[in-house]
Amino acid sequence: MPSVTVTHRYAHSPEKVFDAWLDPKLARRFLFTTETGEVVRCDIDPRVGGRYTITDRRPPDDAHMPDGGDIVHVGEYLEIDRPRRLVFTFAVPQFDPSVTRVTVEIAPDGDGCILTLTNDDLTEEWMAPTTEGWTMILGALERAL
Repeated sequence: MPSVTVTHRYAHSPEKVFDAWLDPKLARRFLFTTETGEVVRCDIDPRVGGRYTITDRRPPDDAHMPDGGDIVHVGEYLEIDRPRRLVFTFAVPQFDPSVTRVTVEIAPDGDGCILTLTNDDLTEEWMAPTTEGWTMILGALERAL
């Protein structure tokens, strides 16, 4: 099945960038949010086998959900190797029953780091929206830090 890869450079340490993915206070500021949405639930159990549930509430007329409502994102952590690698499953059951796999790799780069995110096991129809979504999320992570 197809995959997408997006990359972003941060002017922060690999540890700081890595930790943001597992800290509910920071994660709720960038994971699965839009400019008009609001995270109303961010439960993270940051251990291998632990699960996460992040719910983003979208207002009516949101570009991604014109009628508004809650979008629930769920998954399980498969690998946690701080600060280099994080692997987890990812699903949005209300839109698609499939479960995909996300790998976040973080490499030092001078005084910052480069994050490379790969989302595997996609269907063709989800390639473009997934690329757009992860690109938006990595930009939001920059602002959250």
